[in-house]
Amino acid sequence: MRLLLASNNAKKRAELVRILGRHGVLVVVPAEVGLAIDPVEDGMTFADNARKKALAFAAVTDLPVLADDSGLAVDALDGAPGVHSARFAGEPTDDARNRRLLLERMAGVPEGRRSARFVCALALARGDTVLAETSGACEGRILAAERGSGGFGYDPLFLDPGSGLTFAELDSSRKDALSHRGRALTHMVESLRRLGWIEGRAQ
Repeated sequence: MRLLLASNNAKKRAELVRILGRHGVLVVVPAEVGLAIDPVEDGMTFADNARKKALAFAAVTDLPVLADDSGLAVDALDGAPGVHSARFAGEPTDDARNRRLLLERMAGVPEGRRSARFVCALALARGDTVLAETSGACEGRILAAERGSGGFGYDPLFLDPGSGLTFAELDSSRKDALSHRGRALTHMVESLRRLGWIEGRAQ
C-alpha cells in the first residue's frame, strides 16, 4: 500500500521507510505527489498537531495520510520545548540552533535534574476521518555537550540510559527499537492490520 507522510522531512521519512517498509508499505512525501501545503501547527499537544496535519493533507489527496508530531519535553524546563521543539530557536527551523538554545537554557542544571523524554504522536487519516491515533515516548537525559553524528534534531544531546549512548550514536535498528517514533509506529502497524491494509494478525 502507498501511504502519504504529511512531511517532507527526509530523515523522518527514512525512519518510517525502515519500519513500515518491512510490512509492505510504500511511504511517499508531499513533494513526490505534487502537494505543497503547510498546515498550521497550533495545537496544544502533539496529538492535536498530528491530527490537524493528517486531516489537512487527507482533504487534498486520495491517499491515506500518516502525520507525525513529535518533540522533546525537558523536566527542568517545565516540559519545554514540547510542541515548539522544531521551532524552539525561531524561524526558519534549524536543528543546530535549537540544540544551542537548549544547552543555554540547561546551563547550570545539575545532573540529577536533567531528565527528559522524546514524545511522538501519530494520526492516520483518509478523507475527513481520523482512522487511528497512536503515541510513543522514551525517557532519557540531556547532556551538557553533543555526542554523535547520526540522527537529527536533539538526538546528539539525548542520552539513552540503558545503552549509555545518545540517539545520535545509536545505529538505526537499535534507535528504531528504543525511540518514541519507533514505539508509536509499532502501535500504528497494528492499526493498519486491523484496518486490513497490511497482512498479518493484529495482536
